[in-house]
Amino acid sequence: MDEDQYAVYRVVINTEEQYSLLPIHEDNPPGWRDEGKRGTKQECLDYIMEVWTDMRPLSMRKKMDEMFSKKKPS
Repeated sequence: MDEDQYAVYRVVINTEEQYSLLPIHEDNPPGWRDEGKRGTKQECLDYIMEVWTDMRPLSMRKKMDEMFSKKKPS
């Protein structure tokens, strides 16, 4: 029997807007906070696949947006 099938997980997010999941009983690592989704491992992974559409860290997205807006002709 797969123990993960019955374990409860939660989705966490860091300041760079990167997602992960943790067993419900584990403390968040520094820099990570609860995102709000709880469920089976598969439910949490499905949720992350749905909401994490841009895998680039937030700082990289901001830098790339800044670089693109400077190159754009007025």
